[in-house]
Amino acid sequence: MSVKMRLARHGRKRYAYYYIVIADSRAPRDGRYVERIGSYNPNTNPATIDLDFDKAYNWLLKGAQPTDTVKTILSSEGVLYKKHLMGGVKKGAFDEAEAEKRLEKWMVDKNAKLQAKQERLSGDAAAAAKKQLEAEIKINEERAKAIAAKNAELAAEVSAAKVQEETEVVEDAVEESVEEVVAATETVEAEQTVEEIAEEVVEETAEATETVEIEQAPEEEGAES
Repeated sequence: MSVKMRLARHGRKRYAYYYIVIADSRAPRDGRYVERIGSYNPNTNPATIDLDFDKAYNWLLKGAQPTDTVKTILSSEGVLYKKHLMGGVKKGAFDEAEAEKRLEKWMVDKNAKLQAKQERLSGDAAAAAKKQLEAEIKINEERAKAIAAKNAELAAEVSAAKVQEETEVVEDAVEESVEEVVAATETVEAEQTVEEIAEEVVEETAEATETVEIEQAPEEEGAES
């Protein structure tokens, strides 16, 4: 039976994750498998890989053929490098202890690189968040200035309307006062005109009386004679 190392898809739409499985090459991609040796989640950055190193290595020695994606995963986890080192041991280039030492150093370097990448991504995310926060603060400040300007404009309009209203009230009061003064003046003038007419009547009456008295005086003198 030809055996392959491949991915079996799981998860929901647009958020797929995969099992790393050992399966018959004739079985459907997401069908039955012989053994699950890990998982792979490409939705994180960096991708999350959970691999049983020893099982993967043993299946590789048994002749299981990895797909391209699984081969990349095995390479990133050091499985292929260990196989390469064990090949050197078989050829007598170095002993198994040296192979284990080299593999351990490779793992340390790989973990350091992974840690550096995570820190860089974390720093980039923090910088992006800070930049976004600064942009939001700037937008909020601009909105606050616009609102303040609008409120000032509205306050000026309200103040102008209030001044206009007060001016109209004062003008109405002045107009009413003027009308009252004019009416009072007309009344006084009318009263003065009546007094003048009365004085003229009195004067004319007095003059008429004096005339009658003067005319009566000669008649009385003649009667006495």
